[in-house]
Amino acid sequence: MSKHYASAQWSGDLPSGNGKFTLQTSGYSGSYKFSSRFEDDKTASSPEELIGAAHASCFSMALAHALKQAGHDPITIDTVAEVTLTKTSSGFSISEILLKTKGVVSNITKDTFHEIANDAKVNCPVSKVLTGTKILLEAELTEK
Repeated sequence: MSKHYASAQWSGDLPSGNGKFTLQTSGYSGSYKFSSRFEDDKTASSPEELIGAAHASCFSMALAHALKQAGHDPITIDTVAEVTLTKTSSGFSISEILLKTKGVVSNITKDTFHEIANDAKVNCPVSKVLTGTKILLEAELTEK
């Protein structure tokens, strides 16, 4: 079993406060605030962006592994996660995550690539924890 740690601190009230997160293993840290989450402020991160980074990373690793297990050599897997935060009558929720992935893979057809990518989307650990969210996939097989 593997355990991983991250921490976050928030100072002040919601609209005018600010926060800092730290990833313990790497020591990477960043900031987040109300305007970077609910408005168009690009000066800080947001919980949704961090979830997107985790999901894109996990999916890319799962896809690379599944491709190799199926006898195909992954050269690169590039994934972007588009996380949608929606306001509902009961508050805010993450309503959808769109994974946009491009893979350079040797000796594979587009159909096989899409099949393996869809399986990785369902079975990566982060997708499994996000089962309450609609997860979509756009997969493209590209050349170097």
